[in-house]
Amino acid sequence: MIIDAPINNLSLGNVSLNIIRELIRREHPISGIFPVGDNADFSAYDKLDPDVRTEIIDLAMNRLKNFNRNDPTFRLWHIAGAERKLSDNQFLFSFYECDSPTIEEIRILQAQTHTFFSCSETVEIFKKAGVDNVSYVPLGFDPDFGRTNKEYLGKGVTHFGLIGKWERRKNTERIIKTWLRLFGGKKEYQLTCLVENPFFKPEIMQQLKAQACDGKHWNNINFLPRLKTNSEVNDFHNAIDIDLSGCNGSEGWNFGSFNSACLGNVCVVGNSMAHKDWAQGDNIVLIEPDGKSDCYDGVFFHPNQPFNQGKFYDYSDETIEQGILEAFNKYNENTNKYDRSDLIEKFSYKNAVDKILEVMYN
Repeated sequence: MIIDAPINNLSLGNVSLNIIRELIRREHPISGIFPVGDNADFSAYDKLDPDVRTEIIDLAMNRLKNFNRNDPTFRLWHIAGAERKLSDNQFLFSFYECDSPTIEEIRILQAQTHTFFSCSETVEIFKKAGVDNVSYVPLGFDPDFGRTNKEYLGKGVTHFGLIGKWERRKNTERIIKTWLRLFGGKKEYQLTCLVENPFFKPEIMQQLKAQACDGKHWNNINFLPRLKTNSEVNDFHNAIDIDLSGCNGSEGWNFGSFNSACLGNVCVVGNSMAHKDWAQGDNIVLIEPDGKSDCYDGVFFHPNQPFNQGKFYDYSDETIEQGILEAFNKYNENTNKYDRSDLIEKFSYKNAVDKILEVMYN
């Protein structure tokens, strides 16, 4: 097997690393790893076994010694660019948040041997568009995350969290504004936001934060800088009580909300796209979409382009507010973390790799 995937501190890099780690754990033959951009950045993975890191580096450094175009390639990447292949037999793992496949997207996927998506609704969208060589493979809980059993803000404070890079698709501004209308200025409620978008200049991020806060300084909302390691992100999840990261329009998985749910926080989650595949259980507050709206934001999604066209699911401010209040009431009924070992067991990278290998070799 050839692996063509990013290894970095972004979400795609996180998925790649976990799949590669599982393949190495079961000693599956890998002839070479081709990191996207010819660069492997392990800075976020502070709990990664050094032997695994060394093996990944060796497989990347020696990737051409056993190169054979007849070997199957596992590629993890966006649909855009996936037309480029290292071998004739390419299995793509990709992500998609819109609802109107373009002819370019359809042709690229039809040229793959097979494509995996982490969202069952996405699979159905492409099948309806005439792409039959697609299937659903859910992602998993990162084994580097877990309970810390630390005390963070102390008793008497309800701690809300919001994680995920700032985008209109993720309703970042609307979630913050809605929360502030409910709890702004009340010190017994805190909101911590981990929402830095590395694609925005710092001054743009400052403007967005100021706009979301109506130009005011609030004593109970905190914006964290981009965290460098998974251990720091894990602390973030453990520190909060209620997660709001699922109140967004469309997701190919949503690690922020998923990891929070696995770690036992009460989570408000929109019942759409990939959320429908995993968002279930006693600590989940589901909110129903109020319809759909155009995906175009003038930054990441533009009309009349060959990729990412159509609509996202939409959630009104009132629906988000109802979800937050329901989550607050649920948390007050049980202030302990929920045991979601069932979710962790059901959604693991072992299970994901099982499904990938089954398709690739059978």
